[in-house]
Amino acid sequence: MATDYDTPRKTDEELHEESLEELKAKRADAQSGQIDVDEAEAAENLELPGADLSGEQLAVRVVPKQVDEFTCSRCYLIHHMTQLAKGEGAKAVCKDCA
Repeated sequence: MATDYDTPRKTDEELHEESLEELKAKRADAQSGQIDVDEAEAAENLELPGADLSGEQLAVRVVPKQVDEFTCSRCYLIHHMTQLAKGEGAKAVCKDCA
């Protein structure tokens, strides 16, 4: 648990004045984990699985593999030559998979 060292400290008398019930209530409030969410806003941004996206068009530009890149033979991702761990050509392996 994080401690804020800038907050004023309580004296011994103040510590004894707090009842056990107050301490339990503070602990329960701190551990509640509830988040204040606007349900209407959350419903607008929610996309259900199986939604019809046939009318949507993606605007992604596909760039072919460059001269200074290779395809990893294990994960099949294209990496820059600086990520090459071992092998060449079709047997090239990236640092993540090595």
